[in-house]
Amino acid sequence: MDKNLEALRKENEVLDIFCNLVTIPSPSLKEEKVIEWILNFCKENNINGKKDNYGNIYIHVPATDSSKEPIMLSSHMDVVGDDSPVNIYLDEEGFIHAEGRTLGADDKVGVACALMLAKKLADKKEDVQYPHGGLEITFTRDEETGMSGVEHVEFGNIKSKYILVCDADKLGQLQISGASYTNAKITVKGLKGGHSGIDIGDKTRLNAAKLIAELLAKFPQGAYYTDETGVITSCNLGAIVAGGIQNSVAAIVEKGIKTNDYITEIMKKTSTNIINTLGMASYSIRSASVAKEEELKNLMQSIVSEFNKEYSGLAEADIEFEVHLLPFEKADDDRIEIAHTAACEKAGIKNDISSFHAGAETHIYCHNKNANGETFMPMLLGLADVYNMHSAAEKVDYKSLIKGFEVIENTFKEFNK
Repeated sequence: MDKNLEALRKENEVLDIFCNLVTIPSPSLKEEKVIEWILNFCKENNINGKKDNYGNIYIHVPATDSSKEPIMLSSHMDVVGDDSPVNIYLDEEGFIHAEGRTLGADDKVGVACALMLAKKLADKKEDVQYPHGGLEITFTRDEETGMSGVEHVEFGNIKSKYILVCDADKLGQLQISGASYTNAKITVKGLKGGHSGIDIGDKTRLNAAKLIAELLAKFPQGAYYTDETGVITSCNLGAIVAGGIQNSVAAIVEKGIKTNDYITEIMKKTSTNIINTLGMASYSIRSASVAKEEELKNLMQSIVSEFNKEYSGLAEADIEFEVHLLPFEKADDDRIEIAHTAACEKAGIKNDISSFHAGAETHIYCHNKNANGETFMPMLLGLADVYNMHSAAEKVDYKSLIKGFEVIENTFKEFNK
């Protein structure tokens, strides 16, 4: 690089805000120092910012045109990592890193861009050439470990219907739906069992380990439904536990055996002289469509029902579904998509509208209502190219961050046209 990081920070304010933020360690539920910094930034720049009862921060920049709608930006303040010092540097390719630890670009990119926009709108000296309906910003705690921050947001105080959750990892991303997370637990029981030698000729003694393998072979695996935005619904086998492992597991526990390969350790002493009576399996189901998730669950249930008919009186199977996260479904309203597309074109980049196959704070917002009783319409937005998130190799392209602020400011302008 021709210039060092300090010189670049002096030339670009959003980059400087970002660097200030990432040098403040803020592991989940230990965000106090970064909360203090943000509130001081708001005070110094005449931004109306306050902390709620849970420690989330709410910012409001009043409208200049009451006939227009407000819009909200949301980012999280916590990062993956501990509270050790964060020393940052710029490499020769233009990436910002932290020495020996996570950087925290996830999600301080979003926090920095939101603060920069709030400052520009609140600055009385800033020549704002366009009327707007106001900006709301929410900075949450504890997104990385439990999403307790967004669950404690005071939704009833928010006036915006549209929310841009600035937490995607690539510049230009606009993710318009996100998958649910549901566990499926399958149990197969053989009703008799027996000795693998003496009883092996008895055709009424069915082996549950063999039966669960047959059952699972009929279940879908991988992508179940896709559309133009990517994978919408999927089904993944997580684990199978079956067979004579009880004595082997008991020996590991009693002897306190420590190993990086418990599966191999368990297999060393499995029992093969029994006709197994129990098999269990777990699946993850992810879906950005309630209808497609129900279709998949009904299919899995029907396979279990057919199994029970075939093996009536000899074995029985059961499936239970446990919902951990509701989906963030695609909305019919394309107002944000249109604004974001135009904003990216003005910034000289092409946006990428897609679905993401995981959970985020969007999933909480979309199942809640604002002060006017309207259901929130969130979308996930990318404002920089972040690589190797959640690892010591995490890095961010500083030029993409600068461009990301241009995108979010353009999106705000396009929204207010």
